[in-house]
This record gives sequence, structure tokens and C-alpha cells, in this order.
Amino acid sequence: MERVLADALLAHSREPGALLGVLCGGEASAERAETLRLVLQRLEERGAGAGGLAEAAHEVARGHLVPWLHASPGGGPAGPRVLRAASAALRSCARLAGPELAVALAEEALRELPNVPAVELLAAVAPCLRALDDAPLLRRLARASVELALAGDAPPAVGARLLPALAQSAEPALRAAWDTLASPGPGAEGRTGPELLVLSALAEKLLSSRARHEDLDARLCGRFWRTVQAGLGRAQDALTRKRARYLLQRAVQVSAELAMDCTCGPQDTMGPSLFWWSEKKKDELLKFWENYILIMEVLEGNQIHVIKPVLPKLNSLFEYAVSEENGCWLVHPSWLMCIYARMFESENKILTKEGVIHFLELYAVRSPLPPYSPELSKFITGPLMDALSESCLYSRSPGQLLGSGSPLGLKLQTFLVAYVSLLPEEAKSRFLLKFIQRMADRHWCAVPVLFLSRALASVPRCKALGGEGLLALRDVLQCTMMTHQVLLRGAAQCYLLQTAIHLVDVEKVSLSDVSAFLVSLRQEESLARGTRLWTELCDWLRINEKYFRQSSIGGSDGHETSLNAYVKNLVQEFVKSPGWETGESGFMPDWLEARLTSLMVLLAVDVEEMKTQFREKQRTQNVLRIFLDPLLDALGKLGTNAYMPLLRTDRCLQLLVRLLRSSVPRGSSGQDDEVFTVLQTSVLSAAESVAQFVLRRLTMNELQSVADLDRCQLYLTVLAELTSLQVKLGWKAGNPITRIISPLKNACIHHLQGAEDEQEPTLGRQVQRVVSMATLAALCEAVDRHPVLQLDSPDAEPMDRFLSALPLNQMLKKPRSEEQNSCVHPLENGSVFEDSPSSQGWGKIVAQYLHDQWVCLCWLLRKHRLLIPAMESDTLECCLPAVQMPVQTLRSALDVLTVLPAGHILPVFRCMGMLVPKLLASEESLCMESFDMAWKTVSSLSNTQLTFWPNLKAFVHFVFNNDILTVAAELKGQAYFRIKEIMCEIIQTSSMKTGVFNILIRHCCQSWVAASSGVSQGLLSSAKDYSELVLEACVFGTVFRRDQRLIQDVQTFIENLGQDCAANLIIEDTMREDYYVRICAVKFLCLLDGSDMSHNLFIEDLAIRLLDKDESASRSRTRYHENSLQHRVKNRVWQTLLVLFPRFDQNFLNGIIDKIFHAGFTNNQASIKYFIEWIIILILHKFPQFLPKFWDCFSYGEEKLKTSICTFLSVLSHLDIIIQNIPEKKLVLKQALTVALQWCLSHNFSVRLYALVALKKAWHLCKALQFEECDAWSTVIECSLSQAESMHGAGNARKNWQRIQDHFFFSTFHPLKDYCLETIFYTLPRLSGVTEEEWIALDKFASFTDIPSNEGSPWYQSGTALSELSPGDWSQEDRGSTLGEADSQSECADVQKKIIPWGHKALESDLELLFQDRAAKLGKSISRLIVVASLIDKPTNLGGLCRTCEVFGAAALVVGSLQCVSDRQFQHLSVSAEQWLPLLEVRPAQLTHYLQQKKVEGYTVIGVEQTAQSSDLAQFRFPEKSLLLLGNEREGIPADLIQQLDVCVEIPQQGIIRSLNVHVSGALLIWEYTRQQLLGCVGPAS
Repeated sequence: MERVLADALLAHSREPGALLGVLCGGEASAERAETLRLVLQRLEERGAGAGGLAEAAHEVARGHLVPWLHASPGGGPAGPRVLRAASAALRSCARLAGPELAVALAEEALRELPNVPAVELLAAVAPCLRALDDAPLLRRLARASVELALAGDAPPAVGARLLPALAQSAEPALRAAWDTLASPGPGAEGRTGPELLVLSALAEKLLSSRARHEDLDARLCGRFWRTVQAGLGRAQDALTRKRARYLLQRAVQVSAELAMDCTCGPQDTMGPSLFWWSEKKKDELLKFWENYILIMEVLEGNQIHVIKPVLPKLNSLFEYAVSEENGCWLVHPSWLMCIYARMFESENKILTKEGVIHFLELYAVRSPLPPYSPELSKFITGPLMDALSESCLYSRSPGQLLGSGSPLGLKLQTFLVAYVSLLPEEAKSRFLLKFIQRMADRHWCAVPVLFLSRALASVPRCKALGGEGLLALRDVLQCTMMTHQVLLRGAAQCYLLQTAIHLVDVEKVSLSDVSAFLVSLRQEESLARGTRLWTELCDWLRINEKYFRQSSIGGSDGHETSLNAYVKNLVQEFVKSPGWETGESGFMPDWLEARLTSLMVLLAVDVEEMKTQFREKQRTQNVLRIFLDPLLDALGKLGTNAYMPLLRTDRCLQLLVRLLRSSVPRGSSGQDDEVFTVLQTSVLSAAESVAQFVLRRLTMNELQSVADLDRCQLYLTVLAELTSLQVKLGWKAGNPITRIISPLKNACIHHLQGAEDEQEPTLGRQVQRVVSMATLAALCEAVDRHPVLQLDSPDAEPMDRFLSALPLNQMLKKPRSEEQNSCVHPLENGSVFEDSPSSQGWGKIVAQYLHDQWVCLCWLLRKHRLLIPAMESDTLECCLPAVQMPVQTLRSALDVLTVLPAGHILPVFRCMGMLVPKLLASEESLCMESFDMAWKTVSSLSNTQLTFWPNLKAFVHFVFNNDILTVAAELKGQAYFRIKEIMCEIIQTSSMKTGVFNILIRHCCQSWVAASSGVSQGLLSSAKDYSELVLEACVFGTVFRRDQRLIQDVQTFIENLGQDCAANLIIEDTMREDYYVRICAVKFLCLLDGSDMSHNLFIEDLAIRLLDKDESASRSRTRYHENSLQHRVKNRVWQTLLVLFPRFDQNFLNGIIDKIFHAGFTNNQASIKYFIEWIIILILHKFPQFLPKFWDCFSYGEEKLKTSICTFLSVLSHLDIIIQNIPEKKLVLKQALTVALQWCLSHNFSVRLYALVALKKAWHLCKALQFEECDAWSTVIECSLSQAESMHGAGNARKNWQRIQDHFFFSTFHPLKDYCLETIFYTLPRLSGVTEEEWIALDKFASFTDIPSNEGSPWYQSGTALSELSPGDWSQEDRGSTLGEADSQSECADVQKKIIPWGHKALESDLELLFQDRAAKLGKSISRLIVVASLIDKPTNLGGLCRTCEVFGAAALVVGSLQCVSDRQFQHLSVSAEQWLPLLEVRPAQLTHYLQQKKVEGYTVIGVEQTAQSSDLAQFRFPEKSLLLLGNEREGIPADLIQQLDVCVEIPQQGIIRSLNVHVSGALLIWEYTRQQLLGCVGPAS
């Protein structure tokens, strides 16, 4: 058409130039530009380029087309059309006007780059340039174009038109573009996308099937293949990855077409080339690359159900890539790594996990193992470790038990062991060092670093790491310290220490290096005496001590081993005063050196003990004394040598503290430990000297600077340790500690009294004042800790009066400025104070002073608690103001809370806890203000781990003090309701912060138990008024987020390791898990005595509240998901009711029996039904008088009962238990048989099965008891049971009958023998499908010792084999239908078969005839095509398909549910097509059976899906009897249904978008089938 129009215009114009002038007149438009293009192209084809036409073309180009190009970008929607048309016209003008025009235009455009018009102009004229004459210009143009494309922000026309035009123009341009691309250039690493853009544009020339110079063959360039691999594996955008796949596919095709061997230059000497081709192995290579490209294309879908079936092809790639003959790589392994890199980079974390597991399994299950390759090691320490940093990958697999460990973590361990074992020795060290360094390069979450460390610790022993590796492990340790999960942090440290033990080459490291590494471990979390890890470390040191590299400290003298010599010299160097010590007061030495020295001393002693295990023990003691001699010598001189350097005294005392704290073995008291005993004896020998030194330093004004406050804390710590040691060994009068307590106390009081009179105190006096108050606080705490120290000396009363009269909250004045240099001193915590009155740290000193003051006041209030009056007016004589004026003291406590930091408020809470119970009746408003202030303070600390938990515990002990609760409950005032509000807020907080409610319920239950003191009434003195607290505790527990569940899973895994992980012994179990709340409540309830009236009232009130809770949960949602929060709450309600049941009496049950029976009619999950049935059985067993009410439950109509009647039939199946306490059993048995027979006739299959079970149990009981009256029923009953045993025909009826009889509730469970906590909280939830988070094992109850166990409670284990059973596949739930949903898909199809039309051929035939008859009346032709759309969800797609099938005469449309026909969206698109088309219902679960049935009838099952073996629609021949299966909108056809297909057909595509709408896809295939039928070309499937 275009040629005709152009010829018509030229025919009417004798002068083409004039015609061009006319066409160029006026404004530029898309129509004008396209007309001009047509005319110019026609003139070019005619070859009319001489004379005036050339000049006219030149004028058109210069005068019109070039300006149009510059104006078109802003020309609105028509701009792109004008741009393209003007460019094409410009090319024709350049050819008509001659090469000079093209050169001139190109030169001008080059100067205007990167403008879009310039790019379009160059793309237009580039083909017109001459290869020889214009070669320099072509090279410049090519270089500029490539550089512009590589810049990353080039106009799209560069890659779409300019570069292809240059490639087609001449070889110089192509060569210049290739050279520019191959040059490194700036930022070469990050330009993969632009490089692939350029390569794709030049692909036709660089990857050409025609012979070309080798230097222009991209296949021979390693840089080209590296770029392609980067695009395949690491590119973020899909277009870049698509270009990389295109280049790879083209290179393979070109190689096959050329039929010539080629090899890309070797990249290294240890593996194959990046790309090679051999004509001899053409078929194998084509198959390899075909599968490779297929996998990469499938990975673009990001859908795991589509990708999983393709992963076996990845295994085949490995099989080909590795030679079976010599075990070397045939294909460069980097290609396979690209696939994994793409999976690791996926947005779908399930796909990432699948990729990581598949890679790890290469060295776990594959045999032989893939050979070593540097590329593989680089990939492991790069992309693989990046992927392993994702915590979500370590989650449990479905069905895996809680605490069994992460599958990925276990595979990682196996993989690393296998891979390292494969490595050559020289590569092993490099790989492990790089692996550990990569662990230290980033911040890892707790779970990944734990499993990586565990994998490293599993590597077999080898000499792989030197000093650099040990430093890298130290860096990793610092990474582990950043996590908040203490147990995971400790476990990771244990594994890293094991890694060092297994992998360090001792000949390359010194003992100094080892000790520096060991001290970086936290001894309170991972490294402590008495653990297996400590023993393993000692054994490693014992074996290798002679082989360590010479240490910089000490050496061997021939008599001592190197370790002993090193430690001996280490202690000597530590204790002696450094040469730079000036003798003046300086800052405190770092504790790190003391930790290191004490750790090495203990290790060396235990190593020596290992050596002398079967020899003399005296040598171990002698070695320890040799180590301690320098220390003990220095400590012995402390009391007499006043001129000992200060730094030396600090070091000695630090080492003393560390030794005493670290020497006690974990899991023992230390009394039987020889090392600890010798250490105690040695320290006590120097106790007198140390005590006198501490007394002098604390009382003689020797502490004068701010830095000395740290020394004060050190001295008080030493004093506390010595006191504990004396008490442990037996407190004796006249011991060194006793002799200094009184002088110390008196001196402190003297200093504090003297400081009050000073107007302008100096820094030294203020420091001494702080020291004195801290010392008094330490003495008070010591008395509280060790009552044997009671300050009952004659001067005790003056101390009490002094402390009581001390002004509360008195701020320390800043000291006046002194004429001295301001000396900066770092404190222990890293902060810095200046010895000047303007020091910014003075506020912290004041806070510590106030804290110590309240510590003393707390001790005073506790000592004189009986003197605290309920009202201040009650005090006649006020000798202890702080005690006898409680209102004023409480107000001072509120004031100090506003100024004290979080770490100093504990003693204030303790004081408030002693004051408020006395004042609650008289000063309720003040007490409520105390509650509010304290709660506000604590709740603001929820994000501060170190201070939140101790403060919360102190707050709970204060507000929920048993005395406060009792008084508040008696008054029933505002304070009572405020306490309940705070209680609710704490419970609410615990849903976001695990462990908060644990502290509250533990304290309350402990206080209620302790309050009893042998009097049962006291146990519930206040509990009865706060029963809602126990109620909430019984049902407490949240549904955690996925990340929270992961942390819990891993913590449980670590706990299950037991002593194999030292962290389990070292780290104290805080019991903050939610289930400990319920354990605490249940153990408390087990202590209640049902015979006590007050206990009984509490139990009954709690039971009623629990039933109301269950009813409320049922009303909130009639149907709920399994393991949802509603399910869990109801489950916990009935568990608690079962625990309480033995304390129920008949009178109470009279009031709640209807609620219990009503719960049986409610829709419930299986586990809840079992609990309800169990408690009904127990009630009827204990109180048979409730049997009439039980029989009444069967009298409702079947429609109302539905499948809820199964609950009562299950109860009836335990008739043998129910009638045990009934003398006259005959009537009960008759009634049971009557009821069972009645329900055996139910329409519902489930009900019939349960009724048959009950009938069988009752009938066997009749025969066992030999009731002759029942013989009349024998025929009917025996016939019914016999028919049940021989069920056949109707699907899985017989199998279901056998399964329900084998179910644990009917075969093994015994309601009486199994009544125990183990069954209630562990066995039954496990067997009934409740999530593992709800299983509470019996050992959890035993480990929770805060509440004592009641011997009379059901703590014994089950008396049957119930606990040994595994969960079955039969579950009892209300579904309102038959049992098919509990079965597998095939079983479900069998159950539904009786109501599906195609299950009966006559009905199906009639249906088809009906529609054929209706269609014949209208002259409609019906084909043999069946379209199956059961997998499609959206009504719009179904409605459109219905219309399409009807239009093209399909035999039937199969849908998942016929209810879709009533959907308005369906009807809107179907426009009544459903009235003229057979619609059949096949649910997705029934598709397998339906497809197999249609195959038997001769249909070919065709799937519309892209698979590796799919056929092209354009080449496919449809059989006459075709069944077309369409996939789901999102997921396509499931993998299990793909196996049922005879053939897969895919629609050929030309665009970038990967798929069509399912309705459109179906319509295309329906039409193709119809087209072939109309043409008469229908035949066998091709």
C-alpha cells in the first residue's frame, strides 16, 4: 500500500524536487514525516540520485529533517513517530545526496552527543559511511557510542538503533566498538548491564555463523564470558538477565552451526576453559546448554512449585560437567555457580533456601564428590555465605519436631566437613582462613553465626590456622557479642573455641596468642571450669604444650613444662609493678589482664592435674602454690607495706577477685574440688593483711580522686568475696573480717558526720564521703546476704540512728576548684571523669551516692519493720525518723525516682515495698502515686536489657507484695483496681516481650504458697481476690512471629544438646518462655486442697471463669484455624479444667454440667474434643447420677446435632469406665445399645462410624458381663458389626472403619490410668495434632522448682502405652460433611464419587445428550474437546472461558465448583453461555482420578504449560478426543498433575512478558483445535 501511494505521488509530479519541497512545507507532523519517508525511500529504490535530486535531498535533510529531529523530543505523543520517520527519511537523503552529507551530519551529531536527536541522526547516517574512506570517523563514532552506552544513562536508541547500525556498517566500526568494550575503564566491575546491552546490540556480528577474524569472535574472549556469567547470576533486573541468556544461547547456536572446535583461552591451570566446543561432543554439549538455559529461564518465574521439578536437571548438569574417568571438571564450574547465585539472589526466600540446600547436598549425598576448584571456594566464601546470612533459611521443615535442629544448619555442617576434607592441604588453610574472615566481615544474626560456628567446629582436626586465623576467630567472637540471645551467643562462642582447638597449628602460634584468644571469650557464657569444653581445652594444651611457638613471656628451664613456665612468668609479670609507675594516684588498670592471668592459672593447674591423675596429687597443689606465690607474697605485704605501688595493689586485688570467682567448677559447690580448696586456704592465709589494707584505704582519707571511686568498688568487692569465703568455711569469732567491720563502720559514720558541716568541700572530702556511704551500703548488703554478720554490737543502735536521721536525697555539692592540673582518668566502664569540680561525670557520682543511701535505708527498714507506723500521728517518740515517719520517707522515694538512672533504683523499690503496706489504708492516694511512678519508670526501660529485668522483678515484688494485695483487697478502694490495671498492663506487655508475665505469676504464686506457713487458709489470703491473674496464667501464650519461633526453635535445639554444649551448664536458665507461666499456675493449683473451704471456693470460681472463657472464645468465632490463638486458648482452658477436676464435688458439678455438655455441641478442633470427652467420662465415672443428662444429649434432632454427636458417641465408647461405680449396669447397657443402634442409621458417614465403635464396645461389654436380656438384640447387632467389618465398594469405607478402631482414643487411651500431667500437657496434644509449641514435657514441670510439687497431685506418668504412640491420620473435627477431608486427595475423591455425575456413565451420557439435543435444535456443532478449568480461581476467567467454550462448540467445561455459576462476575462475562454448555464439577483434589478415567475413555490429556518437553502450538496436531487442562492463575499446573499429562503445549512468544492470562491461553488453544477440525487436519497427537 505504501509503495502504491508513493508511486501515485511521484506520477503526478514531474519534478521530484518540487514534490519534496511541497511535502516539507508547513509544521512537522507524524503524517508529513511518514509521507516524506515513503517518497524518499521510493526515489532511492529507483536510483534517481543525480543532479537536482541530490541537491533537493541535501536541502530536505539540512533544512527540514535535521530541525525536525531536534524538535521532536518535545513534540508530545506524536514525537516518537516523527523521530522515527525523520530518521528513516534522513538515511534516504544521505544515500541520494552522496557520502559527503553523511560525513558532515555525523561530525555534527558527534559533537552533540548524548542528546537523543544526535543519537537518532547517527543511527540514520551510520550505514551510509564508507568503510575505507570514513574509517577514522567510524572508529570515533563506535568508541563514542560504546562509551555512551557503558555510562549507564544512555538514551534507549543507542542500544536499539545506533549500535546495531554501526555493527552493520563496516568492520572498522565493529572492531573499534569491540576494543572499547574490552578495555577495563573506570568502574568496570559495576557495568554488567550496560556491557550486556552493547554485546546484545553487536551480537549478530560478534557471534556470527559466517567466518570472521578470531579477534572479533566473542566466544574466544574470557571477558565476554565473565560478563555473561555476571548477568546470569548477579544481575538485579530481568532485562539484563534476558540479554545474558540470549548471548549464551546465540553463542551455542553459532558454535553448532560453524561445526568447528573452539576454546576460550584458559583462565587458570587447574580447570577447563570458560567456554569450549568440540564437534565430537556436539550432542552432549547441546543437551548440556539446552538444559542450562532452560533452568535459567525457569528461575525467572520465582515460583518454587515450578522450579522444583527442574532441579533434577541441575543434577544432570553436574553429572556431565564432571568427568567420570579422571574426576576433573569438563565444564567450568563457574557456570553451575551462576545457577545457584541466581537462586540465592531471588526475592522468594523459599527458592533461596531450596537453592542453598541443593548446593550443600552436592557434598552430602553426591558420589563421587565434585572435584576441587578455586572458583568453587570463591563461590562458597562469597555468594553462598551471603545467602547463609538470612536467618529465615534456618527454619524447621514441616513436620519436624521442635528442637531437632535446622535442616539447613545440619546440611551445612555435613557440607563443610566433606568439602574441607576434599581440599588439598595448601588450599585448605587459605579456604578456612577466608571463610572465617568472611564471618568477621559483617554483622551476623544470632542463628546464622551459630550454625556457621557449629559447622566449623565439626571440621576434622588439621593444622590449618596460624596466628592470622586465630585473630580472625577473635574478630568473629566480637560479632557474636552483638546478639541479645545469651544462650545462642554462648553456644557460638563454645563452637568457635572448638574450632580453634581443632584447626590451629600450634607450631605457628604462641601461648600468648592462645591466651589472648581465650580471654576474648566470656567466661560467664562459654568457658568455665567443670564443663566438657574446659576439659577438652585442658587436654589440648596438655598434648601440645611443648610444640607452641616460643612465647614472648618466659620459657622453659628444663624442670617445668612450657605451659607452667609461661603461666609462672605471666603471674610474676602481672604482679610486679610496671617500670613507669610513679607512685602517685593514677587510674585503675584494665580488668582484662587480670581475667587473662586468672584464666591461664586455672587452665595450667587443671592441665597439671590431668598429668597427675594417676600419680601424686600433691604435685598439683605445689604447682598452684608456685603460681600463687608472687600474688600471696604481695597480698601478705598489703597490710604492713604502706609504700607498695598503687598499681601493683590494684592488680593483685583484681587477680584475687578473678581467681575466687572463676575457680568454682560449674555444677558443684567447689567443696570437693582440690584446686578450689587449695585456693581458699591460700587466700585465707593473706586475709588478715588484705582486710587491714582495705580498712586503711577506705577510712584514712587515701582515696582522694574521682578515679579512686573505682578502687573503692574494687576494695568492697574484695571484702565481699572474703566475707563469703569466711562464711562458707565456717564463721568464727575474731576472724580478720570480724575485726575490721566495727572500725570500718565507725570510721564511715565519722566521715559522713564531719562532711555535713563543710561549707565548701574539697574534691578529696567529697570523694571520701562517697566512699564512706558506699562502704556502709556494702556492709548492709553483706548483713542481708549473711545473717551471721548481724551488726548487733553495742554501737549498732548509734548506726541505726545515724542512718535514720541522714537527710534523704541530699545532693553532693560539686567540690571547689583546686590548683592542680585536670587529670583525665578512664573508669572501668570506659567513661572518663576529670578531677575537676566542673567534671561532667559528677552526676553519676551523686547518683551512686543516693543509691547507696537508699541501700542503707532499705536495710534499716527491714531491720525495724515492726516500728513502721500505719500513720505518722501514731508515733509518740521519734528516735528513727526515716522509719517512724513513713509518709515523708515515701515522698522522698518518689522524688528520688525522678533523678536516679535506671541502674540505681532497685533499693528505692525495696523501700517502697516495706512502706506502702503500712500506709495503704491511711494514704491511699500517695500509695497509688507510688504505683504509677514505679510502673512508669519500669515500662520505659523495656528496650534496655541490662536494667529492665532486675527493675521489673523489684517492681513486681513491691506492688504485688502479699501484704499490699491483702490490704488492697480488704479495702476494695482505688488502689485495688489500680493494681488490677497494672496487672493487665503487665500481661499485655508480655505479649510483646517474652518473660514479663513469668516474673509476675512466679512471685505471686511463691508469695501465696509462702504465706501459708502450714495454715491452709493462709495460702489463699489474697489469691482469691486476684483469681483473674491465675486464670490468665492458665491460658497464657501468644502465637509468635516466624522470627520469634525460629529463635525459640534454635534455643530448644541448644538446650537439647545438654552437656555437649557448655553454654547449657554455664548460663542460668531464666525460664522466660511462655509455657513456664502455665507451669507455674498449674503447679500452684496442684497444691490446693479440695477439702478446705477457702481452697474449694477459689477452685470453683476459677473453673466457672474458665468455662466462661471457653464460651466467650466460641462466640467470638464459630470456626477457627487449627493452632490459631483461639484454638490454643480453648485447649488450655480444658487442660486446666482437667487438672482441677479431682477437687470438684457433686454440688458444684450440678451448676456447671450443662455448660460442659454444651461445650460438646460446639464446633471444636480435635484436641479440644478429646479433652471435653475425657472430662465427661471422668464426671460420669465419679458421679453416675449425671447419666440421665448425658442420655438427653442424644435426644436432639440430627440436623441440630450434625457431627457434634460424635463427641458423645466417643464418650459412650468408654462405657466400661463409666459403669464401674454403678451397681445395676443392666439398664445403662440397654440404653447404650439403643442409642448406638439409633445413630448407626445416620445419613452422615462419620456419625455412623462413631456409632459403630460405641456399639461394638458396648456389645463386647454385654457379652463379657453375660447379660442374657440382650440376647434378643444379638442378631441385629452382630449383623451390623459384621457388615461394618466387611465393608466394600464405597471407596475407603473399610479403611476408615479400621483406622477409627485403631485410633488412640479408642484403642489405647484409658481415662483413669492416663490421668496425669504428662498425658494432659504433652501426650494428648502431641497425638491430636497441636503444634509443638503447646507440648509441655514432664521434665519442664520438674525443672520448675520455684513452686514445690505436691505429692498428692497427678505427677506420675501414664499407666498405659499411650506415650509411645505416634500421631495417627484420623482426626475428630466438626466439618459438616463426611470424613473425606481428613484423607488424602485420592481418598477424598472416592468419598465424593457417589454425588459426582461422571461417576455414573448413564447420568453423564444423559447430560451430554441433553445439551447435544438443545444444540442440535439450534443447528450447533459439538466437538469432542473437553476443557478442564478446575484449577482456576477467579470467576472472571471462568466466565470468559465458559463463553469461549460455548462459542467454539466444546463438549464440556469442567470447573472446581458449580457455585461459581451464581457469581455476578462470572455471569457478567459468560453472558448466559452456561445455559448452552455442559458444566461439570471436579474439585482439584479429584482431578487425578478424573484424568485417569478420561484416559481410559480414549482422551489425550493436554496441558497448557511451559515445560522442558513442551510442544510448540504451531507444530502440534490435536487428536479428535482432546482434554485440555488449564493451570492456576499464579502457580500453573501442579507438578503431580504434570505427570498425568500426555503432552504439554506452549504458545510461542516474541515479547519480553513471560506468560498470558489463563483465559487468553485457553482461548488460543481452543481456537487452534477448532481451526484444525474445520480444516479436517485432526489426527494423532504429534
